[in-house]
Amino acid sequence: MKFIPHDYQQFTIDRMVENKKVFAVLQMGLGKTVCTLTAIEKLMYDNFEISKALVIAPLYVADVTWEDERDKWDHLRKLRLSKILGAEKQRIAGLTATADVYVINRENVKWLIEYYIKRKKPWPFDMVVVDESSSFKSNSSQRFKALRKATPITDRVILLTGTPSPQGFEDLWSQVYLLDSGERLGKTMTAYRSRYFMPGRRNGNIIYEWIPREGASEQIYAKLSDVMISLSAKDHLKMPERIDNIVKLKLTPEAREQYDKMESDCILELEEGEVVAGNKAAVTNKLLQMANGAVYYEEPTVDEDGVVTGYERRVQWVHDIKLDALEEMVEDNAGQPMMVFYNFRHDYDRLMKRFEKYGPRTISGRKDVEDWNAGKVRLLFAHPASMGHGLNLQAGGSNIVWFGVPSNLEWYLQANARLDRQGQKSKTVVVSHILIEGTHDIDVMRSLRGKRMNQDELIAAVKARIESRKVNKK
Repeated sequence: MKFIPHDYQQFTIDRMVENKKVFAVLQMGLGKTVCTLTAIEKLMYDNFEISKALVIAPLYVADVTWEDERDKWDHLRKLRLSKILGAEKQRIAGLTATADVYVINRENVKWLIEYYIKRKKPWPFDMVVVDESSSFKSNSSQRFKALRKATPITDRVILLTGTPSPQGFEDLWSQVYLLDSGERLGKTMTAYRSRYFMPGRRNGNIIYEWIPREGASEQIYAKLSDVMISLSAKDHLKMPERIDNIVKLKLTPEAREQYDKMESDCILELEEGEVVAGNKAAVTNKLLQMANGAVYYEEPTVDEDGVVTGYERRVQWVHDIKLDALEEMVEDNAGQPMMVFYNFRHDYDRLMKRFEKYGPRTISGRKDVEDWNAGKVRLLFAHPASMGHGLNLQAGGSNIVWFGVPSNLEWYLQANARLDRQGQKSKTVVVSHILIEGTHDIDVMRSLRGKRMNQDELIAAVKARIESRKVNKK
């Protein structure tokens, strides 16, 4: 297929060719992969400025997307591509193969860096592309610590993402550091925080929250103006109309009593065992589980003498309210494909059991993607963490249902973009959220809509609801 770039795509390609450091914030559907490959092809075969490019991407994207995009366009087929994936023997074979573009999954970045360090071999790549760079937002992660050793000795670095700061401006520092080794936002996270943030919630010397100073966002973006490209899909693409639907349900009295006790005490006494939520994140997860209809608990295992030797994770059923509502939605959908996102493994198990008669599928490989896009799958169950990048599923349906809302903004945005994107056959995409009134579902949904996700804010909402309940009882 002949590639005729849109104006915004040509602009992106030119920036990647003309600048050695680029932070490309391109929303889903704008063609960031073809733009990047086109820039690589020009730099390699027209300008003779690079000889080997390394692409770091999520596993599915590394395995499928970059190769598919190379094969799709006529002008890119001369690019030789090698995958550094699989077992170590396979990775080494891919790494030592003769190619132009080498693609590796982000989980193996640490291995790649150590491969050259241990063998005292020079770093061979003169261009590094980090696809979905927000996965390197944690400055304490092993992948970041490894890659920061290589990017300073790499002539060209490109960061690609649609969501550069899903949890706040703090997410930007480590990504930008990979680009410029601290030139723009400071050499350390400590210095970055000191300059642009002020302490929020704290316990003595331990600070749990950093709040952006007044004008911080403008100052940060000004620092990045020379390297950042920011393009919005709605400004350049013909997007389908999106309809957000909220399905609010009520707990049964028994389920409400259990939920309220968990919310108040963070401990729920169950017939089979005890659920303990010891920190803010755990509390959030337990409350979301209960809203969905089941909850994990730890059952002790004992030896012959009655001594506890360990714990086994079990599932306690709470209610089927969401399952019943989803079944009605599936039946009302008159056989049209529906993509259902779940949060927890026990959600998946209960969904598969309830909807067995519909032949539900999950995305586990290329065949599942092809069948979905061909309209052969009526009901698709997916966890948002596995559906975030590189999956073009807009041809297979236009109905999304969130069985349980996730407390991760990036997962939520990326998962919705599998159907809500350019190329969607339907004029409208319907995104339904099954929520339980008076539960943490509502708190998380409110945070997602406000495009913020802070555990302290979520827990504060829980406390406010508990206090309100106490007042009403008086």
